[in-house]
Amino acid sequence: IYADPAKRLELYFRPKDPYCHPVCANRFPTSTMLLRVTRRSKKKRQLDPEEQIQPEVQFEMEILGIVTTVYKFQGMSDFQYLAMHSGPDGKQTSMYDKVLMLKPEKEEFFNKDLPLYIPPPIFSRLDTPVDYFYRPDIQHRSGYNNPQVSGENLIGLSRARRPHNAIFVNFDDEEIPTKPLDAAVQNWKKVCTNPVDKKVEEELRKLFEERPVWSRNAVKANISVHPDKLKVLLPYLAYYMLTGPWRSLWVRFGYDPRKHPEAKIYQVLDFRIRCGMKYGYAATDMPVKAKRSTYNYSLPITVKKQGSHTVSVHDLKQGLGSAGTSGAKKPPSSRYKLKESVYIFREGALPPYRQMFYQLCDLNVESLQKIIHRNDGTESECTERDGWCLAKTSDDLRDSMSLMIKQIIRSTRPALFSNTTSSEDGKEQLAYESGEDEDDEEEEEEDFKPSDGSENEMETEILDYV
Repeated sequence: IYADPAKRLELYFRPKDPYCHPVCANRFPTSTMLLRVTRRSKKKRQLDPEEQIQPEVQFEMEILGIVTTVYKFQGMSDFQYLAMHSGPDGKQTSMYDKVLMLKPEKEEFFNKDLPLYIPPPIFSRLDTPVDYFYRPDIQHRSGYNNPQVSGENLIGLSRARRPHNAIFVNFDDEEIPTKPLDAAVQNWKKVCTNPVDKKVEEELRKLFEERPVWSRNAVKANISVHPDKLKVLLPYLAYYMLTGPWRSLWVRFGYDPRKHPEAKIYQVLDFRIRCGMKYGYAATDMPVKAKRSTYNYSLPITVKKQGSHTVSVHDLKQGLGSAGTSGAKKPPSSRYKLKESVYIFREGALPPYRQMFYQLCDLNVESLQKIIHRNDGTESECTERDGWCLAKTSDDLRDSMSLMIKQIIRSTRPALFSNTTSSEDGKEQLAYESGEDEDDEEEEEEDFKPSDGSENEMETEILDYV
């Protein structure tokens, strides 16, 4: 815990109970001294039995060191849930010996009929009391409608989502939109109030003229625009594909990639770096970081919740160029730009993250482009899985890219591949990767899913626009 400044120190009152909820201490810097105090008492000789003599006491102090970090338990203990079951007569019986497996058990242990016991992992997200200021009903503007409550969402939303008015299109939809919604036009006109915004709009128009299909990360790598402004600008110029070979991509209004075979170069490829025993290296051997790990899980309760900076319409109109932001030191032309590696794959370079979404035209390797263009001029049908490409094209691309990444890791850490000595072994490994153990591969790749709110992966953006 001490090695990670972001973690909280946990104290369990019942350490042997796996269902015990801890109390958490927050880390604080301090400058205090650790003292060792020794108390020595020396008794005096007692000449008179009736006389009470106080012993002579001496204190010795020694400075052992300086304390720079202290943990303070400032929160309250969470509710506790005991593994108990109430019988018909109201008598409580313990279930610990029935639900906890402390040693290897036989099959009979798992086939026992037990009462349902699903303890909640956590009761409260906050461990300090919070004042709740009751307010009267909010008076909304005219035209406001409360969020709809359906059978799937009985609790409903705490507030209506701020609409960005994007148009979503599925692969099976017959028609595609040719112009934005009126609300999207009004949204952008409200925000676009300075010359910088006009310039960004023209730059994005030119991008869609050069290439009708873009990912959001690719846009961020080509123009400098604040992410919150981009949320308003994209629905003004393009629609969003939900399913099919162009899923999670933005398509220029009026352009239907399902009717143009040349649009196959804009299809998306979901690529995940393979790792595991059969590939010769583990996840920790790769110099590519993952977004999150279950090994670094910490309780989502906190005393001091860090406030996030909310962007208002006034901020958007002002261009979001405050000097206090971290990007203020960068020139305006590149303040919000991402690196090319977030959407372009090059030979000899590792992807920045273990799961990447590439468009086929952004795979800048000649051998990969040959796989993509194998059926140029003979495209007959656009399918939801493979688009205009031949069947299994995505699998062939992933195999080739995985072999390239393995060669990069081999060159940087040759000790990992001490058993592999020839290029033929690499070919055998590639055949093994794409062969009969395909199901195992899918299970291992499940570890690397895109996380919500990531700025580094081409994550699904539907929640931003609902």
